[in-house]
Amino acid sequence: MQKFFTLLLQALKGEEQEYTSGSINRAIFLLSVPMILEMVMESLFAVVDVFFVSKISTDAIATVGLTESVLTLVYSVAIGLSTAATAIVARRVGEKQFIEAGHAAAQVILVSLGLGIAMGLGGFFGAEAILRAMGGSPALISSGSDFTRIIFASSPAIMLLYTLSGVLRGGGDAAVAMRSLWIANGINILLCPLFIFGWGPVPAFGVAGSAMATTIGRTVGVLYQLNALAKTTGTIQVLATQFKVNLAIIRNLLSVAAGGTGQFLISSASWVFLTRILSDFGPSIVAGYTIAIRIIVFTILPSWGMANAAATLVGQNLGANKPDRAEASVWRAAFLNFLFLAVIALVFFIFSRPIISWFNADPVTVNTGVNCLRIVCLGYLFFAYGMVISQSFNGAGDTLTPTLMNLFCFWAVEIPLAYILAKQLKMGPEGVYTSVAFSESLLAVVGIVLFKRGKWKNKKV
Repeated sequence: MQKFFTLLLQALKGEEQEYTSGSINRAIFLLSVPMILEMVMESLFAVVDVFFVSKISTDAIATVGLTESVLTLVYSVAIGLSTAATAIVARRVGEKQFIEAGHAAAQVILVSLGLGIAMGLGGFFGAEAILRAMGGSPALISSGSDFTRIIFASSPAIMLLYTLSGVLRGGGDAAVAMRSLWIANGINILLCPLFIFGWGPVPAFGVAGSAMATTIGRTVGVLYQLNALAKTTGTIQVLATQFKVNLAIIRNLLSVAAGGTGQFLISSASWVFLTRILSDFGPSIVAGYTIAIRIIVFTILPSWGMANAAATLVGQNLGANKPDRAEASVWRAAFLNFLFLAVIALVFFIFSRPIISWFNADPVTVNTGVNCLRIVCLGYLFFAYGMVISQSFNGAGDTLTPTLMNLFCFWAVEIPLAYILAKQLKMGPEGVYTSVAFSESLLAVVGIVLFKRGKWKNKKV
């Protein structure tokens, strides 16, 4: 136990930044702990927001759900760039080229700002059109458009929070990325009820207050990350002189990011279509689905923390010319993720009703959320391997393979299957949830087969 707590403290402090030698289990632990806690903090954004918003109205919950289903396109670009940042920085660190790692980080910041501003402006001015296109009622659009405008205006902060975390993880500074999310989420938790319901001189902004709190929290988190990268104490340091546009680095970054962005755009777009199918069944169904998905995200994101640890280990070990160690790290991380999600699936299956009821008391909303949790969690055992292996491809810089996997499993299988089951076979919302569990499981099987072929070991970035 003393050794465990010593390692835990070391992981939280972020003292270890070399993962190409020594025990693989130790490396996974030291990287996974801060990454899991980072993902827990990120998922708390979603859970905290929906908890307080659920106290307003069903339309308010549906507003968040419809907006977030489109905002996932912003998240997809951010995650794609973050994936590229992790792969490139990890490879440079594994090669001991720390100055080049700093150059890459500076270009990541420039690209993130440019794309974040462009997407933010589009969402800000098209807020009402977005809600209308997603099936929102006139009353919902009237009450929720401010939320949509504010949350899209925060796109630069969303982009940077993700991409800078990718830079830090690639450099082995996972504890810094974790602390930035702690700070951002702590501010969100404090401000969310204050801005939604008002207190003293602070007026009540309703559902728009949730967007305001989230935006402020994320912005402060980004400032903390930038400050950390400007210091000399980390693995990499970003200097002011490195912010001169470097087209060679940007081309390399975008080349890797294109596949990473593509795979998450494909995945995110599938969620948009699924939400659109569910919106035909009414706002209570969308509300229950939104609550369930937020809860699922709360458990899946910690697993992504372990998957991100595997990606860093793959990148650094390939940079150090140790492909066998990279592969062994992936299988070990996937097994540990399997054990974790098996426990979560059991909890969800047994306690789904009290969990959903904690957020909302409407019988239709509760039943919808319960069914979603119980059906989707049946695929958790496959999810465990699927998410680790997908991220491991990305960590190697092979973003094309998981992109093609996502394209097949989500667009060729999940969306058509959801429509057929929900509409033509009259299964209703349960048909959508079944398609999710089946498609994610299929993704894991395909990923395992392709990963064993080993072509990712020869990828150059």
